[in-house]
Amino acid sequence: MREARRVVITGLGTINPIGNNIEEYFTNLENGVSGATGITLFDATNFKSRIACEVKNYDWSRYFDRKEARKHDRFCQFALIAATEAMEDANFDLDALDKERAGVIWSSGIGGLQSFHDEVMGWATGDGIPRFSPFLVPHLITDIAAGHISIKYGLMGPNYSVTSACASSNHAMIDALNLIRWGKADVIVTGGSEAPITIPAVGGFSSMHALSTRNDDPQHASRPFDADRDGFVIAEGAGALIFEEYEHAKARGAKIYCEIVGGGMSADAHHMTAPHPEGKGAMMSMREALKDADLELEDIDYLNTHGTSTPLGDIAELMAIQGLFGDHAYKMNISSTKSMTGHLLGATAATEALACIMAIQRGVVPPTINVEKLDPQIDEKLNLTIGTAQKREVRCAMSNTFGFGGHNSTVIFRKI
Repeated sequence: MREARRVVITGLGTINPIGNNIEEYFTNLENGVSGATGITLFDATNFKSRIACEVKNYDWSRYFDRKEARKHDRFCQFALIAATEAMEDANFDLDALDKERAGVIWSSGIGGLQSFHDEVMGWATGDGIPRFSPFLVPHLITDIAAGHISIKYGLMGPNYSVTSACASSNHAMIDALNLIRWGKADVIVTGGSEAPITIPAVGGFSSMHALSTRNDDPQHASRPFDADRDGFVIAEGAGALIFEEYEHAKARGAKIYCEIVGGGMSADAHHMTAPHPEGKGAMMSMREALKDADLELEDIDYLNTHGTSTPLGDIAELMAIQGLFGDHAYKMNISSTKSMTGHLLGATAATEALACIMAIQRGVVPPTINVEKLDPQIDEKLNLTIGTAQKREVRCAMSNTFGFGGHNSTVIFRKI
């Protein structure tokens, strides 16, 4: 049997609520900056939840001309911006790159929801004549971001999207890892993007009682592990990573951030939206990732939790971590960067993968902010990296993301 090929990360890109590029994002992660504000993208006056983590100072004209911008829903704009930064960071000679061996595996949980809403409402409030835009379907479908990234760079290898709610971009990364391992590609642009701060998404999540209603104090609303947490803060943005076969990267003298060594997946098979109360699926996902990476429990130094700031989810995940890691759970740093970024749904795993890479590269674990009173159900001996970033060598970092439908996913990055 042919030995699996190693996969490394050679480019990074992002646009998200606390950073419009990688350097800004990493700086604000280290400094514990909250990206939450009142919603400005629509009039949320009559909504139960009126807060979100929006991308700050976003001006599409800095990235696209008017004709180009019209082709893309906001989620696709974010995808192209993050992917462009990552491709530039990877510094390929595009003339020399074998584009038949380079692909794109992208993710989004919802896709072009704003475009769909605008077109349907335009018809519903009009004269009844269906004047839908020819861009509606391309704006709406989740796979279009992968298509546009491939078109921009001429990448002709594997090209598709992954949609599994909030686990989407971890699943995309696991697919990218395996396709390169199996020799199906040498380079894959992967990650995810989301633009869900819309009337239907905020309305729908609010009606499920999933969103925080701390409307008078948005910056402290995302508070994973806190006794008074009341739901997640919806967010938008994108994260992009360039996965590359190790020897391919070495041969061209690429800068290598770290190695991705494993991925695990499972299903709770329990409930449409609630996690398994004992975290059985989450534990299985982490265990499978460790097995895939050929690592021991003790090899993990930092664990970036799904940690959404929901009453059930945070407890179930920490139970799973302690159930799997045992005594080593007390020796790891654990944190939830959603306390700063909010929850980017299908893009959240990509931005959290970037946080893990920061921890490995800089030897700094990003904090969990806004924990004022630890939930009494949580073991206070766990190091949840509360309040401020902590310095430590991070050899291996694990990242969990879970999604509605019981989807669980875990990836592991290793220092190289």
